[in-house]
Amino acid sequence: MSSDVEQKPIGIVQALALLLACQLAGEVLVTAMRQVVPGVAFPGPVVGMGLLFVVLVLRAGPGRSLEATGGALLRNLSLLFVPAAVGIVQQGEVIAAFGLPLIAALLASTVLTLLVTVYAFLAVARWSERRRAK
Repeated sequence: MSSDVEQKPIGIVQALALLLACQLAGEVLVTAMRQVVPGVAFPGPVVGMGLLFVVLVLRAGPGRSLEATGGALLRNLSLLFVPAAVGIVQQGEVIAAFGLPLIAALLASTVLTLLVTVYAFLAVARWSERRRAK
């Protein structure tokens, strides 16, 4: 058996440990920040993703095991939405009572997000163009 095959499961475990450690660190930072500033409403996993970005910049990239593990997670991402779908089905009465406002809020927030994304992209594109012109 080649040593590369033997190293693969360990690499996956290390990659998952890194991902979970970053998420945990993000949760801990947000929880600690809420003790100081109670109004903080920032999700811990987003802070963890920022920490993961910093780790990846310091390591000069993800490495093969983290890239493979992340790819496997992304390929199977739809499985993570099953609990959310079950939760929606279990809240049938709430959805029936507030369905129209929920749909309106979802549509409005989607359109607003798309508009903000487009304008942010255009602003960065203009800024990059001006910077290249100098």
